[in-house]
Amino acid sequence: MPRIASILLPLPLPEAFDYAEPEGMDLAVGDQVAAPLGPRILSGVVAELRDGAGHNRPLKPVLERLDRPALPASTLEFVQWAARYAVDAPGWPLAMALRGARAPRPRPEKRARLTGAKPSRMTPARQRVLAMAAEPLSPAALAEAAQVSAGVVRSLIDDGVLAVELVEPPPPYGAPDLARPGPPLNPSQAAAAQALKALAAQGGFQAALLDGVTGSGKTEVYLEAAAAVLADDPGAQVLVLLPEIALTQAVIARIAERFGAAPAEWHSGVPQPRRRQVWEGVAAGDCRIVVGARSALFLPFRRLRLIVVDEEHDASYKQEDGFIYQARDLAVVRAKLEGALVVMASATPSLESLWNAETGRYRWLRLQDRHGTAQLPRIDLVDLRQTPPEPGRWLSAPLVAAMAETYGRGEQSLLFLNRRGYAPLVLCKACGQKLTAPDTESWLVEHRYTGRLVCHLTGFSMPKPAFCPHCGAKDSLVSIGPGVERVEEECRSLFPEARIAVFSSDTMMDAEGAKAMIGAMEQGQIDILVATQVAAKGHNFPDLTLVGVVDADLGLRGGDLRAGERTYQLLAQATGRAGRRERPGRALIQTFAPDHPVMQALKDQDRDAFVAAEMEAREASGLPPFGRLAAVIASGPDPAALEAYVRALAAAAPNAEGVEVYGPADAPLGLVRGRRRKRFLVRADRNVDLQAFMAAWRARARIPASVRVTIDIDPYSFL
Repeated sequence: MPRIASILLPLPLPEAFDYAEPEGMDLAVGDQVAAPLGPRILSGVVAELRDGAGHNRPLKPVLERLDRPALPASTLEFVQWAARYAVDAPGWPLAMALRGARAPRPRPEKRARLTGAKPSRMTPARQRVLAMAAEPLSPAALAEAAQVSAGVVRSLIDDGVLAVELVEPPPPYGAPDLARPGPPLNPSQAAAAQALKALAAQGGFQAALLDGVTGSGKTEVYLEAAAAVLADDPGAQVLVLLPEIALTQAVIARIAERFGAAPAEWHSGVPQPRRRQVWEGVAAGDCRIVVGARSALFLPFRRLRLIVVDEEHDASYKQEDGFIYQARDLAVVRAKLEGALVVMASATPSLESLWNAETGRYRWLRLQDRHGTAQLPRIDLVDLRQTPPEPGRWLSAPLVAAMAETYGRGEQSLLFLNRRGYAPLVLCKACGQKLTAPDTESWLVEHRYTGRLVCHLTGFSMPKPAFCPHCGAKDSLVSIGPGVERVEEECRSLFPEARIAVFSSDTMMDAEGAKAMIGAMEQGQIDILVATQVAAKGHNFPDLTLVGVVDADLGLRGGDLRAGERTYQLLAQATGRAGRRERPGRALIQTFAPDHPVMQALKDQDRDAFVAAEMEAREASGLPPFGRLAAVIASGPDPAALEAYVRALAAAAPNAEGVEVYGPADAPLGLVRGRRRKRFLVRADRNVDLQAFMAAWRARARIPASVRVTIDIDPYSFL
């Protein structure tokens, strides 16, 4: 009797579909196969095999086993676990796990090699080519290396002295040199590294929080643990997760210096053919170190033994489009399924990770001093009520004076403002209308570099018009508030001789651009850097001694339960860029609320007091980490149909102990891409199976065809 193969397809389907295993195919769980679905033929993964005895319903057969690496059992289990956790279709995380397998292969490259034949005639140019041809190079590279024209190389090919072959390009990663010594560690670093090595040596699932002040050398500590893991097991693999592409270049450089070879990269900026090489290298076990963004968690590791979540507090680890998940939490799950060590590293850990450390779930390792002779910067508050900037300006007199002193000493300043573009709002002074994106309640941001108005939510952009689109008034549009471009403009007027640059996701379009900007700062080629959060963490700029926070109150606005925590983390990271080498650092924080607990904690550099107060408030309200949250976002083009659905959903909410349902309410962003939006918020005690509650609740109300429903476990955005 043929077996039944349950095939998981990378589509938003609720479960795997059953197919008949053809005789002789001899499938195994994890195999990639082709299977029919209606008129289409799709690739999927074998999730289960069982005996077909007693099954009377005819099944379509699996068409073929694909010539691709199978998904390891632990990766498949992780995909299915992630779907259950997110209360979503397993096809979504499966599509992420198979993304590299579906990428095109890299094109073969031409290489010229010596054939052993003698040239019909010899010239000095030909002699130089032959001297350089000991190692196979492309014809163009060979001509460049020998400093001859391409015609000389072609003549040697025609003469039979050189032969051109097509070869697969080398993998974009190298084998780590485990005999290479690491940098010297101070006693605190050495103790933390030894503790991580001991956890790894115990085997099985282990978790640790590496909690060190900015500049304490956390990277060197976890790289020592990585070296031990790789040395102890020839097949071991290590994954280092980073929240920002801009950070990958600095970390890759440090890993390459430590191990003598570059690790593999995995993020949206990696070309598709290179992704295919990394995916296959990971699946084969050849790729031993991966540095990547959150989606790297879904790579098909054969023997994953260490996961590092660097800057674990960062909100960028939360994926909020498509398949919604928190990579920090899933990293812990993946480590548990793999029997691996997971290390959370941060100078400003999340309250969830601190709570896990305090309760003994994570081993808590603290680095309380900066490496070497560097000291933490002095932090002062600038009360903008007492010393406001001049009209039309955004930098106060104390900050400008500090910048002038720093520039005069030949040192660098960083101005931090987490707001892209030139101005966050464009307003018509004739009719008062705020310009928004079409069918969306999101303001258009002015980008003066490009002369366009951009919606950062939907991606819509348009040239800045000369007339108001609403009332037709000419030259009536005014820019309200500052973005990084506007602050840069002010800096240029104040310091016309200074070398000034803007570092944001708009000015750095890819990893190479970020690498160039970081290199320019490290080499002292920039005097004043105006930057968003992409420059506020993980970077070491030797000559940077002053950080100015332009608008410290920005993150405290709105009803986000994590507003205080996020603001403290972001500003502590930003101010921590100052004084990371021998020269002392200073930070000035401009604020209209200097008495706010966040500002006082930053000024006093008293994280523990801030965390204790924040924990107490969360516990009183039953909020994370003492309770759990989930959100339901419903959207649709028809307001009446949407309203009817959310009312029916509210009436259908199960009556469960320890669960509170709030809503429905209009979302703060009530209209996006022509769809009205409504939100529910669910708070549950920690002992409640929140996923089961959400799945049961969703099933109780029929979803109209025009309505789209999204469940967000542990929401970070409340818009």
